[in-house]
Amino acid sequence: MRAPPVQSGEIITKDGAVSADNRANLFSLIRSDLQAKAAWLYGDASSRNIVKTMLTDGTFAMLVYRLMQTSQRLGLVPFSMVFNKLNGICGGCIIGRGANFGPGFVLIHSDGVVINSSVRGGSNIKLEHQVTIGAERFQSPVLGDDIFIGAGAKVVGAVTIGSRVRIGANAVVIADVPDGATAVGVPARNIPGNKTEAG
Repeated sequence: MRAPPVQSGEIITKDGAVSADNRANLFSLIRSDLQAKAAWLYGDASSRNIVKTMLTDGTFAMLVYRLMQTSQRLGLVPFSMVFNKLNGICGGCIIGRGANFGPGFVLIHSDGVVINSSVRGGSNIKLEHQVTIGAERFQSPVLGDDIFIGAGAKVVGAVTIGSRVRIGANAVVIADVPDGATAVGVPARNIPGNKTEAG
């Protein structure tokens, strides 16, 4: 069975409970998400650009996702359900309550984004609008670090997406993508040797 990427700052006790350190991690995750989005949109994460980022499309959905994620980790299921529905109604996206992403999670645009509850992702993942990361036969993708997924792309099933990967707009990914590659087409084919960082 594939092991999910380690989430920065995530501390789980032996009985599966979430430690106090992980509860406090909510604010550092939100900060890292806003900084990553500001750097992507405006070139740096200055205070002025952070404020501008908070007013852009997708940021509301990012914040609600982090509240949902933290509520789920703390076993506050009614709250996580409320945040889940709030994102669907006001954020324009559906992100499963169990979906787990590390720091630097960016929704460049949130409209139409659908992410299965069992998806696991590392740090610095950036998604455009209409992206689907979904399950097939109860198996979901595992994503590495530093990934960009273009508008309308679909990543489906028991696939592993490596680190420093770019997935082109409208690509349909149904097979593993190695580190540093670019995936394009339907079904997606891998172009090796991508030297461009995902952000």
